Amino acid sequence: MTWQQIAAEKKSHQLDSVPKEWLSSTLPSAETLSVIDFPPESKVLSALDLEITESSVASLLSNLASSKWSAVQVTTSFYKRAIVAQQLTNCLTEIFVDRALARAKALDEHLEKTGQVVGMLHGLPISLKDQISIQGIESTIGYVSWVGQFAEKNSVLVDILESLGAVPFVKTNVPQTLMWPETFNNIFGRTTNPYNRSLTSGGSSGGEGALVGDPLGVGSDIGGSVRIPAGFCGVYGFRPSSNRVPYAGCVNTLEGEDSVLSVLGPLSNTLDGIKIFFKAVLSKEPWLKDPMVMRKRWSDEEYKLIDHGNGEKLCFAIMWDDGIVVPHPPVRRGLEITKKALLAAGHQVIDWKSYKQAEISANVVSVDGMTSTNRVLIRAILKSAIWNAAAAEDFMAAAAPTGEPVIASMGILQEDDELLFRPSGAAISAFELWQVHKKKRDLRQEYLKHWEDTISQTGTGRPVDAIIGPMASYTAPPHGLNKTAQYTMWCNLLDYPAMIIPVSKVDQALDAKQMREEFYTAEDQENYELYNPATYENAPISIQVVGRTMEEEAVIAMSEIVDEALRASKSNI
Repeated sequence: MTWQQIAAEKKSHQLDSVPKEWLSSTLPSAETLSVIDFPPESKVLSALDLEITESSVASLLSNLASSKWSAVQVTTSFYKRAIVAQQLTNCLTEIFVDRALARAKALDEHLEKTGQVVGMLHGLPISLKDQISIQGIESTIGYVSWVGQFAEKNSVLVDILESLGAVPFVKTNVPQTLMWPETFNNIFGRTTNPYNRSLTSGGSSGGEGALVGDPLGVGSDIGGSVRIPAGFCGVYGFRPSSNRVPYAGCVNTLEGEDSVLSVLGPLSNTLDGIKIFFKAVLSKEPWLKDPMVMRKRWSDEEYKLIDHGNGEKLCFAIMWDDGIVVPHPPVRRGLEITKKALLAAGHQVIDWKSYKQAEISANVVSVDGMTSTNRVLIRAILKSAIWNAAAAEDFMAAAAPTGEPVIASMGILQEDDELLFRPSGAAISAFELWQVHKKKRDLRQEYLKHWEDTISQTGTGRPVDAIIGPMASYTAPPHGLNKTAQYTMWCNLLDYPAMIIPVSKVDQALDAKQMREEFYTAEDQENYELYNPATYENAPISIQVVGRTMEEEAVIAMSEIVDEALRASKSNI
């Protein structure tokens, strides 16, 4: 068969195992952009289904443990909502109804027989990014050549989640190769944004972001792949430091590149889901199952912010821009809302002075896509970049068996768009790569000093507690226009944990285009010219809370403080 036939056959089988009564017959027209509020109108979800699927993770777990709701009922409710989401946004890859419901039934029987839950996540449905291996199920990551390759065993994280009582129930869509901040591949197609389907859901965990009505999902993040979809789709998303969440057993791209590591991280509709996931996974001592995982248990002391004044009066620094590209008005408004809320809550807020952001970005990705302004600066420092050292060869090797082309653009009209996010040129030598790695080490050392030096500005006797900044220079853009991940990937190079928090939505009246005559760079001007508030109508506005390496517990706690301040400010309006 041709690669097109293989892809078409795989896609056609996707919904075969789904009960027909879970498919909505009242779908909105293709011209209807916002579908976020459609589930109650789908005629698929009952009142109980809606109650269940709109509950927080903590409430779900409590009701499951008390047997108010059975695992079968909860799994069924979230399946219905996920299938509706699939019809609206094309967010799923693998759907395994019989398997998940059988597991849910076994959990109900265990609880009835013993009176005890299996674990901290008993009965909780969890979606997984396509690359996370489940025994007997495919993980194509958008490669036609990988259709028919069934996982021989679970990834370590899936084993841990199941030991905690979770119910994996769907896998979610990704871009071919994973290495793209939008979601499209030749098997499953394009995933759209539920708030505005003319906009991207982000990537590479774009299916996870677009699913939205999911209590808890797991994506991966090498340059923003959890945070970009979370921010674009208005959910919480967390990138932990490298080697705290087990990655072993997942399929991946760029295998062997271990300088800037991909990490697994949770997405959830509620912030409590992020904490519950992280605390639960660490309770199972994942370092005994994945040798890369740091032997570091959940720390209640760090969660109580013992190194941050016990959380009494924190000093946050806001990165208004990175000195390269100024964010669009809605992004700026989200930061201003956050600053006002934190000040009202009694915390201190200062400005963050961006530091070598261009060099950090260039250390991760190739300079070939940059304009001459930045390229001259960077070429004096680097010859190539970590991701691009041998990426072209890696992508071609994966796609070659079926003759499938490596997708060059995420645009609607792919042949008309410029090549974006794809490496060019020959692979560099090991010696040349070592120089790039040395530069990364030096940048991390310099940034540590830059952060420590803020002690003179805070008035708290300690450096800035956390940085709050944009997740991108725009809210979710039209398909094919998410051209950079510079506002997220700096955290990957520095290995900083970062949390996405939704703040508001684009409003044409509040987010009018503002006149500018001076620009940092050609990219800055291009970004400015891209903005039209009508294009981004209803897109979620999110911010990013960034802490220092291995400060996951503290970042979660500080994110809760930020989120609570934002909620209090909304209630006082």
